[in-house]
Amino acid sequence: MLHSYAVTNFQSFLDRVEVDLVVNQRAPDTDWITTCATGQRVSKVMAAIGANGSGKTALLKPLAFLGWFFTSSFQQAAPGAELPIHPHFANTASPVEIDCTADFDGHLWRYVLRCTPQRVLHEALYRKHDRFRYVFTRDWNELDGAYAIRQQEFGLDHAKAAEVRPNVSLISWAAQYGVPLALRMASTSVYSNVAFSGRVNKGDIGVLEAAKGFFSNQALRSEMERLLCSWDLGLSAVEIRETEVVQNLLAPNQQQKIWMPFGHHRSHGQEYVLPLLLESNGTKSAFSLLSFLLPALNTGGLAVVDEFESDLHPHMLDAILGLFASEKTNPRDAQLVFTSHALEILNLLDKRQVMLVEKNEDCESHAIRLDQMEGVRPDVSLYAKYMAGAFGAVPNL
Repeated sequence: MLHSYAVTNFQSFLDRVEVDLVVNQRAPDTDWITTCATGQRVSKVMAAIGANGSGKTALLKPLAFLGWFFTSSFQQAAPGAELPIHPHFANTASPVEIDCTADFDGHLWRYVLRCTPQRVLHEALYRKHDRFRYVFTRDWNELDGAYAIRQQEFGLDHAKAAEVRPNVSLISWAAQYGVPLALRMASTSVYSNVAFSGRVNKGDIGVLEAAKGFFSNQALRSEMERLLCSWDLGLSAVEIRETEVVQNLLAPNQQQKIWMPFGHHRSHGQEYVLPLLLESNGTKSAFSLLSFLLPALNTGGLAVVDEFESDLHPHMLDAILGLFASEKTNPRDAQLVFTSHALEILNLLDKRQVMLVEKNEDCESHAIRLDQMEGVRPDVSLYAKYMAGAFGAVPNL
C-alpha cells in the first residue's frame, strides 16, 4: 500500500510537497482506513481539490510516472530519449526529486529518485528493518561518465547493473534479468487516466479500449455489468461483442478486430439493444472509469484518476467511492488517489483524506492535507466551510 509520496521542483510544484496517506493511531476508525501488514494505519482514498490550473493534475503525475518508470521504462524508453518529467519552468537547472514510501511483501520500503529529463542522477531503494537500510543506491559520476552502484540483497549482476541506461529505473532494468525482487516490484500496476501530458481523454476510443479489457476478464466484466445495471442508468445488461471493421476504406480487405460494448434496455415488455457509444456521456464515463477502478480493486492496487466525477451525477460519487470503503468490494485494500471539482466529496470524506491545492502569483503550486490546517474541527461541515472560502483553494474571480 502507498503510505506517502513527495516531490520537489516538479512541474508547478517548485517547493517540496508531500501527500501523506498515513493516519495517526488516535484517529477514529472508519471504513476508509485500514491497518497494513507493517502496522501503520493508512487511508484507502485521497482527494485533491482546488481551482482550475492550481496544480491538482500535477500532484497526481508523480504516481503515474513511477508506475511507468518501474514497470515499463526498460521497454519504452528508447536509448537517448528524455525522461517524461519536467522541472518547474523557473528552475530548469535543478533536478526533479521524488520520494515514495509504501509497504510491499510485508516490509516498509522507501524509494528516492533525483533526475533531470536527460538522466537519473540518484536512485535508491531502502527496506526498513530496525531502520531503513539500502537495497541499492545508484549515483551518476559526471567525471567518470558512469554510475556508481551499491547493492545488498538485491541480486543484480554487477556487470549488468553498470550497463543501466540513464533513462531507465534500476528496478525495471533488473526485472529484465530475472531479479526476483525487481520482478515483483515491476509487476505492480498503477491504473490511471493520467499521462505525462495530463488527463487522457480518449472519448469513444477509451470506451472501446475499456471494452477490450473487460472482454478478456470474465470476473471484471461481470462486476462491471452488475454495477452499471444497479446505478439507475436504465441498463438491464451489458454485453461485449468481438467484431471486425474495415480499418482503411482504401483497403477494404484489411480489417481490424475491435470489441464493441452494447447496453440492453427494457421497455414495454420488450428488450432493446444499443451500442454503448450511443448511450449518454455519463454512462460511457462510468463504463470507462470502472476499467481503471475494478482492476485495482481486484489486485489491491492503486488507482490514480484525474477529474474523477467527469460527466457523472454527484449522487453517483458516493456509490463509486464506496467501492473502496467496503470490505466486500475492496477485500485487498486497494487505494484511490484522485482529483475532483465535485465538492460534494467533502460531505463523504473526512479531513484526513482531502488535499487542498493552490497556486500563487508566481505560478508555484502548494498543497496541504486539510487536517493539517489550524482550526479545522472534526465536527464542522467541510463542504460549507470550503464554499465559504475558509480553507482557500478556490478561484479568485
